[in-house]
Amino acid sequence: MDKKTAPFDVDKIRADFPMLSAKVNGKPLVYLDNAATTHKPLAVIERVRRFESEQYATVRRGSYALGERATEMFEEARKKTADFLNAGDPRQIIFTSGATQSLNLVAHSFGKSLKAGDEIIISNMEHHANTVPWQILRDELGVVLRVIPVGDDGVLSMEGYAKLLGPKTRLVSVTAASNVLGTVNPVKEIVRMAHSAGAKILVDGAQSVPHVRTDVKDWDCDFLAFSGHKIYAPTGVGVLFGKYEILDSMPPYVTGGDMINTVTLERTTFAKPPQRFEAGTPAASQVIGFGAAIDYVNSVGMDKMAAYEQTLLDYGTRVLGGVKGLRIIGNAPHKAAIISFWLEAAHPHDVVTILDDLGISMRGGHHCAQPVMQRFGVPATTRASFSFYNKTSEIDFLAEGLQKVIEVFG
Repeated sequence: MDKKTAPFDVDKIRADFPMLSAKVNGKPLVYLDNAATTHKPLAVIERVRRFESEQYATVRRGSYALGERATEMFEEARKKTADFLNAGDPRQIIFTSGATQSLNLVAHSFGKSLKAGDEIIISNMEHHANTVPWQILRDELGVVLRVIPVGDDGVLSMEGYAKLLGPKTRLVSVTAASNVLGTVNPVKEIVRMAHSAGAKILVDGAQSVPHVRTDVKDWDCDFLAFSGHKIYAPTGVGVLFGKYEILDSMPPYVTGGDMINTVTLERTTFAKPPQRFEAGTPAASQVIGFGAAIDYVNSVGMDKMAAYEQTLLDYGTRVLGGVKGLRIIGNAPHKAAIISFWLEAAHPHDVVTILDDLGISMRGGHHCAQPVMQRFGVPATTRASFSFYNKTSEIDFLAEGLQKVIEVFG
């Protein structure tokens, strides 16, 4: 069979992930919490093991052979990341601890250029990591925080967005895909409109970069934040992409070793980006593991992964939509592979507890997005989030588990 038309072999993929053969409460693991974090392929696990057992040294400090080679591998991961995002210049890639730190870096560094009366626009579907930093900036500086409304179907109101943009808009910060609703936003148009108003734009890509091909040149965004652990890399590593001329105009966010040019008791001069924003001893193991994760994703093919995940989303929407008393929260026509729902029979915390007894790992709660819950009038949701290593049979098993929940509480 022609390689281009070969079916997606999910069983072969699953064999790459040791954790997927684990058991929970004596039952085979059904892992449906991928929006929170993903499991790691053996290629990533082994790459980190090899670095830490055979190649380990700190980076950018030692002129000895191990240190120089570790630095080369660290910078190779930066180049891989730039290529993965079609960012061009690797100096536009800053390694952070995750999307949360990346968002805070922009808030507390770029944010220093803002003044009272300047306006920041976010949306009503943001993760707390893309809400709280701007509220703090509002309270500290007197900037005005404006919020794009979301429709009953979970779709961002582009008309509402257009009304918020104005001469005082300095920054727009929105998610590319909601971690609750699954809504995929029209990032390119959002960017175009922000730039037309003279504003910069930051995109939270935590839920989009792991699932669809991302081209920051095509988007023309000024910043992009995402986490490694959601794209099959270790925890403790994330990325902030920023256009170099903007990064070069920004002050340091964290200060200390390795982000300086010179230090005297009177004065310090700072390094150029990205080093200016990578103070302290870098998370070398995690970054090198992140590079291995990019290699793995590229070997599978992002487009193939996205197409398969769409089949899981379509199947899951149909199957779960048939469960009595289940209301799906977020029905945008373009969604990531996330299904959040409210089950009339039981609170989400009770739902996930019973499902856990069956070996199903899912998230129940507000998902660090309480304003979304308030918008849709629910205290919490149960969330099934899929990866390219999930199977339709796992969705069937979830539906059976929900019937057991209904039997217990109904």
